[in-house]
Amino acid sequence: MKNDKTEKTNAGQVLVKEIKKELSPKAGKRSVWRSFLIPFLAIITGLIFGAFFNVITNVEVYTAFGRSFFEGLSFAWNTVVVSYTSLFKGAIGDPKLIATAISSGDKALIIKSLEPFFESLVATTPYIFGGLAVALGFKAGVFNIGVEGQIFIGASASVFVGYYFTGLPAYIHIPFAFLAGAAGGALWGFIPGWLKAKTGGHEVINTIMMNYIAFRLNDWLLRGPMRREGTFQPVSPEIQVSAELPRFFPDPSRFHVGFFIAIVFIFIVYIFLFKTTWGFNLRMVGSNPSAAKYAGINVPRNIILAMTLSGALAGLAGANEVLGVNHALFVAFSSGYGFDSIALALLGNNNPIGVGLAALLFGTLNNGATRMQMDARIPVEIISIIQAMVLMFIAAPAIIRTIYRLKDSKEKDQTMAATTRGGK
Repeated sequence: MKNDKTEKTNAGQVLVKEIKKELSPKAGKRSVWRSFLIPFLAIITGLIFGAFFNVITNVEVYTAFGRSFFEGLSFAWNTVVVSYTSLFKGAIGDPKLIATAISSGDKALIIKSLEPFFESLVATTPYIFGGLAVALGFKAGVFNIGVEGQIFIGASASVFVGYYFTGLPAYIHIPFAFLAGAAGGALWGFIPGWLKAKTGGHEVINTIMMNYIAFRLNDWLLRGPMRREGTFQPVSPEIQVSAELPRFFPDPSRFHVGFFIAIVFIFIVYIFLFKTTWGFNLRMVGSNPSAAKYAGINVPRNIILAMTLSGALAGLAGANEVLGVNHALFVAFSSGYGFDSIALALLGNNNPIGVGLAALLFGTLNNGATRMQMDARIPVEIISIIQAMVLMFIAAPAIIRTIYRLKDSKEKDQTMAATTRGGK
């Protein structure tokens, strides 16, 4: 019996030493550099492949090649330049207009010239919350596919608090509605987390099923008890003005304080994961559940905690959209934020700061796609192709290493390990 206790203690000490060794500053510098290099090169390569698909899907390019080879090359190059220029202007703004507005000193003109950039930040905000939700789950070794459903439940809870409670001051109503969204998402994450911890039910299957329940529940609510009076459309009442997240500029700008709340949560999640005992335990469970259990960590409790916190973050994404952008809830209000968040977590290497940067990339790409379609007559599906190519290169880093002649890492790829064991 005494030997068993000694072995258990030794196993726990070894596990702690190994994890601390991986998180040491010397090892950290190299791993941070490598973890950001592969995604950066994947993005560049994705844009190159996007340009290629841009050209081969344009009928006018073939017509130009039919007239002359050099004319075809010139037209193909012009197509790429126009499309990516339009993408940039749609996502960030026209540099000439921005410079002119700044030189004029006209505040309204400056805001108008920067509106594409502000709109990109609006699109980025729900991606940040969703990406953090998936990344936190990955760190604990659980694959939360249910972020989309948790977003819907969080939005439903948040909009109810937003329109049902009246007479509250904004400094109470806004946090109340935000917490309601977090609580709704947490509940939707707790259920599959409890099922996995207590019954062994796989979280992927359970969260997928919970998604469909959330979608149908949302439909029923908007067609029944939460439908707006005087309309047959499946839409909720508008939230009270006291529950609306403040916007920085007058209409039509939608840029609101929710973006900075999301930035704060990036650092909160980072501190939680890497600076607290709870976060350390979650990562130990994600690295090796058997060794963590042998070291005395309550694995089932940490699985439930991870899924609950992941769901809460997803619920905040839904609350953000209701309180800051739409001010009401309607059917299919989410454009797939939850499913895209899985890609964001992988692209950000399950690091909260990396997830924030990946969310900014997706937000700017999606916002600039509309301008690209109008100016260059390029289908917005090209953006989806670029995102897919980037993710493919992230999932198979050996391709990037081969293309750019990078040295192979001796360590196992952290991105792929995150989906199965919670990452390093």
